[in-house]
Amino acid sequence: MRTGLLCLLCAAVGGLSACGGPQSALIPAGRDAAHIAELFNVMTAGALVIWAAVVAVTIYAIRAGQPHSQRSANLLIIGGGVVAPTIVLGALIAYGMPLLPTILTAGSEDGLSVHITAKQWWWRVQYMTPEGQIETANELRLPVGERVQLYLTSPDVIHSFWVPSLAGKMDMIPGRLTRLAVEPTRTGSFRGACAEYCGASHALMAFSVVVMEPQAFRAWLGTQGRPAQLAIDAIAVRGEAAFMANGCAACHTIRGTAAAGVIGPDLTHVGSRDRIAAETLANDRDALIRWIEQTDRIKPGVHMPAFRALGTDDLSALATYLGGLR
Repeated sequence: MRTGLLCLLCAAVGGLSACGGPQSALIPAGRDAAHIAELFNVMTAGALVIWAAVVAVTIYAIRAGQPHSQRSANLLIIGGGVVAPTIVLGALIAYGMPLLPTILTAGSEDGLSVHITAKQWWWRVQYMTPEGQIETANELRLPVGERVQLYLTSPDVIHSFWVPSLAGKMDMIPGRLTRLAVEPTRTGSFRGACAEYCGASHALMAFSVVVMEPQAFRAWLGTQGRPAQLAIDAIAVRGEAAFMANGCAACHTIRGTAAAGVIGPDLTHVGSRDRIAAETLANDRDALIRWIEQTDRIKPGVHMPAFRALGTDDLSALATYLGGLR
């Protein structure tokens, strides 16, 4: 008995230790996530009440020294199995249902809106601004305290957009446009992921949400709307030439250059992102070289070809060029 209780306690402690970090639904950083966490806590308390009632009735029935009369047995069954669960579940429904309209409230039509397209296996992010569309990839930046409307879709299979710290899940279905409003309540970096199995590299399809002060966000968005910086350093110039000569421009856009591909992520300011390959690798020179040279090994099934034939010098120059796009 004691061994079983100890194992149960260890499992509970282990489970609670996994509830922290930048992808925790129990440490909310958004208005909707706070409502969901609150509902989870209340429903957990209700479940514990029902569990305690059932266990208490079970123990009483087992330890009773004499057979129960028909009347007492009926009271136990009706009271513990019908009345108590009905009261608790009814109270939970009465508490939880009013939260739905709050969670489902859409963002303002005049406010910021972002179109996000989930692909195998990365995220296209497009900010809709009065000046036009600004595109980035695998990183979503939002202003704190503002409700932002996200428009979600997919061109290939069903994906699911989920940032546990900010809001609930929303499926991304081919041929349909779904909507999700998020309202961050504190700054920081939070991890998002695809919550629907979508293929071989499903586990390598994450993204980050960076919540910033409104003024800093507007400045960042303005920077993202500008063309790429011109390559001046000799190594970066060689890297740009390698980028154009090896077909990279057919799939990727770098605004301000001849690269205008739309198949892969926009790389105009790729050097400013914290990570690359949908959060799979750090954004540094060595990781960029590994990604370009061993794409298929790092992310199985990826559509980008691996450029193993490039020499060491060209790979290094290409990584230097991409890392300088800030």
